[in-house]
Amino acid sequence: MRNLYAIYRKEMSHYFVSPIAYIIIGLFLLITGFFFTNLVNLIIQQSFEMTMQSARFGTPFQMDVPSAVLRNFFAILGSLLLFLLPMLTMGVYSEERKRGTMELLMTSPITDAQIVLGKFLASLSLFSLMILPTACYQVFLFLYSDPRPPWRLILVGYLGVMLLGAVLLAIGSFISSLTENQLIAAVLTFGTFLLLWVIDIGGRGAETVSGQVLQYLSVIRHYDDFTRGVIDTSSLIFYASWIVLGIFLTMRAVDSMRWRRA
Repeated sequence: MRNLYAIYRKEMSHYFVSPIAYIIIGLFLLITGFFFTNLVNLIIQQSFEMTMQSARFGTPFQMDVPSAVLRNFFAILGSLLLFLLPMLTMGVYSEERKRGTMELLMTSPITDAQIVLGKFLASLSLFSLMILPTACYQVFLFLYSDPRPPWRLILVGYLGVMLLGAVLLAIGSFISSLTENQLIAAVLTFGTFLLLWVIDIGGRGAETVSGQVLQYLSVIRHYDDFTRGVIDTSSLIFYASWIVLGIFLTMRAVDSMRWRRA
């Protein structure tokens, strides 16, 4: 446990010594703030127009604006992660391999599991710090909207964000462990994430067996349940399996580095 914490602390300090963490977090908050503001304005305008039309025809209508904003915001948030997280994982292992510091870890009394878990938990902590300020948007909705947004939708939505982020971090860390070049790691990670997105688009509406398989393998389709405030046990198992698989493959990649240097 002490070695794992040492790796975790080293990674966290490395994130905030370099400008990478500040750039990614700042860019993320700037983009999410832009989308949230425009979503609120757009959905309020749509609600007003639909209310006016229903009043003209004498049919009562009331739109749940806070819930609509939350569902669309979490959907956009999931798409943003596909594009921003490669920058977070590209240097987890590739930079250490390039600088030669990975050899020091290989010769130290630290197991592969401690190295991989320490780095993964550090990247997950940074991701949590990146997501945390977006809670201010939910506080704004809670204070200034009527009806107030449902707590279940907020909590389940953020649970989905954390699970999706953990899966993408695990996959990105594995890809980073395969190369010494951060740019190559970022491009490969982005390509893999984009493939996961395309799989979801290609599988939607398909009734064939292959289409259903593609839908099940899509990390985005399972994420859609969380954006609606629904916790599906199969989605939890699916995400947990992806996280474990990503960590396992990364451990095997780190183990192969050790054998090559032996």
